[in-house]
Amino acid sequence: MKKLSAALASLFLVAPFACAQLNTGFLDDYIVRVKPDKRADFDSVAKRVADANRKAKGDYWTAAEQIYGEDNTVRFTSQRQNYAAIDQATTAFAAAINEAYGVGGMKKMMMDFNPTVLSARAVLRMRRWDLSINAPKDESAYNQMVGNARFLRITQVRVRPGHSSHFEQLAKQAKAAYEGGGQSWTILVSQAVAGEPGGTYYLSTLQPSMGSFDSSPTLRKLLGDEKYADLEKGAGEAEESTQTSIYRLLPELSNPPKEVIDVAPDFWRPKPAAMARPKPKTAETPKAGQ
Repeated sequence: MKKLSAALASLFLVAPFACAQLNTGFLDDYIVRVKPDKRADFDSVAKRVADANRKAKGDYWTAAEQIYGEDNTVRFTSQRQNYAAIDQATTAFAAAINEAYGVGGMKKMMMDFNPTVLSARAVLRMRRWDLSINAPKDESAYNQMVGNARFLRITQVRVRPGHSSHFEQLAKQAKAAYEGGGQSWTILVSQAVAGEPGGTYYLSTLQPSMGSFDSSPTLRKLLGDEKYADLEKGAGEAEESTQTSIYRLLPELSNPPKEVIDVAPDFWRPKPAAMARPKPKTAETPKAGQ
């Protein structure tokens, strides 16, 4: 029940939102489990790939390492406007890799990449702006949120077959409490459309520090014990499982758009540490008698 209550605290941070100025329809995830003894090699390859995309203006993504959950798991996430944008991004990515690796670039890159990983999978998520609370009103606000973020918390909710409508109905029953509660937290909701079982929802929040999670709103206080208990019971009937993970963003493995980088360039594009120049040798003073 503790897991269910924790999930509900995030789940019911929902409100209707017509995000007309944000045209991003999907999130494209590539999730990698790295071999523990190959982490340095993996980072080296991933940094080279990110640098290649940066120079050739290929695809864009943010990388995050799971710090609460399964070790050595890295998630690369890209925004996609629609399905056609996936084709465009794939073409741009391949062009950037070919420019960096030469002829047959993708094959060469995979030869470097594959020995470092245990497994990899892709998940396509549809944005559910209608179930997100305090979603950014435009691209500038979204870029500010991502640019200032350092940690990502994701609650994955798997709904029982045939209960998706019930699940969303419960969320909408709780939205009024948060609409009138003056909460400033942003919770972005998405739903898996490929690569995960049907009825899988993601509730995500980006924060500038781990300490920021301490201010997470509490649904029980807004609803009261009785109404909260009713919603908890309903969620128990609709949900099959929930799991929460926390990630740390990895700027060195990321290639976000310029608008995100400009928010915090020292974080997203840190300058290499300057090597100290060796001090010139001073002439030794001749000893007496020499």
